[in-house]
Amino acid sequence: MSMYFEDLQIGQKASLGKTITEADILLFSAVSMDTNPLHLHEEHGRSSIFGERIAHGMLSAGLISAVLGTRLPGEGAIYLSQTLRFRAPVKIGDTVTATAEVMELNPAKKRATFRTTCTVAGNLVVDGEAVVQVPSRP
Repeated sequence: MSMYFEDLQIGQKASLGKTITEADILLFSAVSMDTNPLHLHEEHGRSSIFGERIAHGMLSAGLISAVLGTRLPGEGAIYLSQTLRFRAPVKIGDTVTATAEVMELNPAKKRATFRTTCTVAGNLVVDGEAVVQVPSRP
């Protein structure tokens, strides 16, 4: 589902969810080259402040990109900027729900500002703000 700038309205939102698996963490580590043992080694995770391994924060944040690129506004959207605050860890087996909500529309530039969040069981784990260039209706 893709939308044009003219279809967007303040307050409009879209979400998607994904359960984080061992494979997700290993694949993300390989692609990102982030091999921090906090994500990869059980013993290191147990000795951390989290008491176990956790997923990369950017793995959860990447789900925001999926919402913007596939749901709202969707195909043709150009991600211009993103702020992020990591609020809580995400663990293997957690289902992360990423949501983007239209906060502001700039018709002159065809840009939309979104509040972006990731939650696990209703608890905020990531929040921020994204600016996206949105295609205009032909």
